[in-house]
Amino acid sequence: MKLAMASAIVLRLFILANLVTFCLGHHHHHQQQQQQQQPRPTAYNYGFDVHRRVKRQLAEPLTTVVGGDAGQQAGDVQVRREIRELEQDRDVWTLYLLGMSMMQFTDQTEPTSWYGITGIHGMPHQTWGGVRPTPGNEETGYCTHSSILFPTWHRPYLALYEQVLTNVMRMIANWWPDDQKQRYLDAVQRFRIPYWDWATYPPSDGSVLPTSVGGSPFVDVDGPNGVQRIANPLFSYTFRPLNTTAFRQAPWNTWTETLRGPTNWGPGAQSNNSMVAMTIDQNQRSLSQRLYILFSNYGNYSRFSNNAWIPFVNNASYDSLESLHDTVHTLAGGGGMGMPNIQGGHMSFIPYSAFDPIFFLHHTMVDRIFAMWQTLYPQSWVTPTAAVLNSYTTSRGQIQDSQTPLTPFFADANGGFWTSDSVRDFTKFGYTYTELTDLAGASNAQAGVRRAINRLYGASSPANMFLRELRAQGIKGGRGKGASSRIGQQSSSKHRPACREVGGLQDDSYREWIVNIRAKKQALDGPYSIYFFFGTPPEDKADWAQAENHVGAMGVFAADGAGMGGMREAMKELEVSGTVPLTTGLIGAVERGRLEGLSQGEVVKFLREELVVVVLGPGGREYGVLDVEGLRLGVRSFSVKLPQSEDELPVWGEEEVGFDLL
Repeated sequence: MKLAMASAIVLRLFILANLVTFCLGHHHHHQQQQQQQQPRPTAYNYGFDVHRRVKRQLAEPLTTVVGGDAGQQAGDVQVRREIRELEQDRDVWTLYLLGMSMMQFTDQTEPTSWYGITGIHGMPHQTWGGVRPTPGNEETGYCTHSSILFPTWHRPYLALYEQVLTNVMRMIANWWPDDQKQRYLDAVQRFRIPYWDWATYPPSDGSVLPTSVGGSPFVDVDGPNGVQRIANPLFSYTFRPLNTTAFRQAPWNTWTETLRGPTNWGPGAQSNNSMVAMTIDQNQRSLSQRLYILFSNYGNYSRFSNNAWIPFVNNASYDSLESLHDTVHTLAGGGGMGMPNIQGGHMSFIPYSAFDPIFFLHHTMVDRIFAMWQTLYPQSWVTPTAAVLNSYTTSRGQIQDSQTPLTPFFADANGGFWTSDSVRDFTKFGYTYTELTDLAGASNAQAGVRRAINRLYGASSPANMFLRELRAQGIKGGRGKGASSRIGQQSSSKHRPACREVGGLQDDSYREWIVNIRAKKQALDGPYSIYFFFGTPPEDKADWAQAENHVGAMGVFAADGAGMGGMREAMKELEVSGTVPLTTGLIGAVERGRLEGLSQGEVVKFLREELVVVVLGPGGREYGVLDVEGLRLGVRSFSVKLPQSEDELPVWGEEEVGFDLL
């Protein structure tokens, strides 16, 4: 690919002259456009003219090459921590907040500003680092969606963000008094960007959505110039200014900050993080089950990696890492909450999603899943596949393989790009994850990852529910004569385990039920969610987030008409797929007396009569399933062998029973 620049991109990590107001803790003049309901956000006041100080310290241009030179010592590999864990390391947490804040208050024309880095993904469809678009792709972003490169493209993207943020944090650490400076420089050294684990059970007194992210628009930080209250950089990002040339369509041309679950479509809209948190909490079990199934039943990279429906390739594998990722995007943005006039905020729409600070927390979680999956299935990798969507540098139909450049991320000073092959070993970027540390040898590493998966995500899996029941009956690991009959026996105990009388066990196996979903990505010209209930959902959509009969939902991560840009035609034709697990919900139906057992006949009859499907589109509008072009729904069941220890995952067999709903 020809570059507009002869060598690696040269970026300067400094704040321009018009950021003097930021350095002094004043407000940018464009903040006058902020809604009156909230106080104006502020930056940290360092007590001196940061512009001049930075200009002296970084007088020479800094060559930014994404990779292991992100300011860490050679060979220094640190753990990316869950955000709640990172928050306990107070020095690192303080620097993290200050570093994000500085990026967000940096002039948007700077390529290493928050706007510059997040704008790589989608809007405003601008060239980054001199890596120009291929002809006809000027109105798209660089991100590769519904692509074999989906997991690998995001890896250097996260590394670039981590590198820029770490450099900003190191600069700030040097502003502490001399007697504290080394303490904060040491904190920078152990920093890596955090992830948000949306699939594990939250703390007993909290939500899946961390309070640090959705609790308050302000946060107190103890920086080099004492404790100050600043705009919480995890809560939202304020555009300074709002680019109405690029964001031409309402509401994007009126929303001056990123929103989650916006209260309306007008310029005075506010985030509704409480409702977003409730909706995510209600879907956590379904998310966890889907993740557990991905780890145990998707060992082929082509099927695991992306959500594009390709006939004769995906016929037996509907879910994917990207499809699960899509559902979290729609939930975190507030799409599909069922509230009147709500279309979802920035996270729900592909072109605008990266501006929301929760985006990088979410995608670091996605990369963590990818890294754990790589350990389980080290032999499976990228295979040549035609692109079904175009990106800024990729045309539809172009063959993508493990050597395709992951633009615009430079791997060396000569203008070479990272590829899927070169990012396969993520430790070269200087990070790892807790589940992948201290695991010597391939077999030990795989066993360790399986133990972690069972510990973190196995609790909601029917496999572990059945296995706990068998062990409670004294059948070691589920083995032994009479296992099936004992499960089916009636018990007079009022406190019998839920699985005791539901049936469905045959030796060491049980039957897993799921809904396979296939739909056109742009069927409703925006993101939408497909909800599943056993019986009629509550009349008030606001109650759906806590409905007892809610089974799960799949979110379709799409774009609005204006945001599609050059992908319009391809997006209109693209079909994506995903799943919603049903088995845990069926066990709950047995508990509540709505279903007598899990025999094949009983379940099929129950699902045909009781499974209700509702689609919520942009604006909270409810659609019938026949109103969604291309929507296909099918119930399938599989025989699944129970794991015999914490070192094992369930083993899935072939499809056994199935029928189509649509």
